[in-house]
Amino acid sequence: MSEAAVDTDALSGVHFGVVDVETSGLSTGRHRVLQVAIVTVDASGAVLDTWVSLIRPRSRWFFRLGPRHIHGLSRSALRAAPPAKVVLGELSQRLQGTIFTAHNARFDSAFLGEAARRAGIQLTVTPVLCTLALSRQLDPARAMSHRLPDICTRYGVALDRPHDALEDAMATAAVLPHLLRAHGVTNNDQLALFTTS
Repeated sequence: MSEAAVDTDALSGVHFGVVDVETSGLSTGRHRVLQVAIVTVDASGAVLDTWVSLIRPRSRWFFRLGPRHIHGLSRSALRAAPPAKVVLGELSQRLQGTIFTAHNARFDSAFLGEAARRAGIQLTVTPVLCTLALSRQLDPARAMSHRLPDICTRYGVALDRPHDALEDAMATAAVLPHLLRAHGVTNNDQLALFTTS
């Protein structure tokens, strides 16, 4: 693919809402979102806004926090967090006018969609851009790892605390311009080839 620079004029006005979630497990039916972050960037990777929040689980979920050695979230911190309805309402506002972007976007969007359904709020997560898919498309033989830490290493992006929602979102936002450049994305029509609704 072309290594042409991302044309920020042709992509002016395009904002990416780069999202990451930390969850109590891998099943949308059995597990819950515990932390969510969004980093809003433009096509050049300039950070326009950041936001992160823990989500207070309902009482019966306090003893089902999952792999705390991975996400590092404590019961006491989560007990003081706002409920899902408040957090997801804020996230919904912050996503307006952006392209929902995540590393393994299917995972994040599925968990957020289910959390919003349970909370009884409207959360639109389209259009969607997946940095995992972008990276894999550059490596059809799958000769490399496409885990976020490994992609960060390839592009010289710092990721000091993986599995922290804000750190992962910041790292994903930082690798995004590299991936767009590697795919030769310089305008909205080309970008549309990689987004799903």
